[in-house]
Amino acid sequence: MTPQQRKANEKFAKSEAAKRGKGKSATKQKQNSKSPVSAGWVVVLAFAVCGGLAFEALRIIPELWSAAVAMFNRKLV
Repeated sequence: MTPQQRKANEKFAKSEAAKRGKGKSATKQKQNSKSPVSAGWVVVLAFAVCGGLAFEALRIIPELWSAAVAMFNRKLV
């Protein structure tokens, strides 16, 4: 390789590096942040919010079923 070609290659490499931006060494790495709430507390909170709805549904479903059966029996008679 001639000195002229080497110089042209270095110039080209610099221009291509400028197009790509900064290298990997210059970029900041993401920090893994932990949640301030543990998984156990998330489960307790989910049960407190959704558990009440589940218990209410279990209480209402038999009442709705008996009302539907009573309505069906009235239609037959």
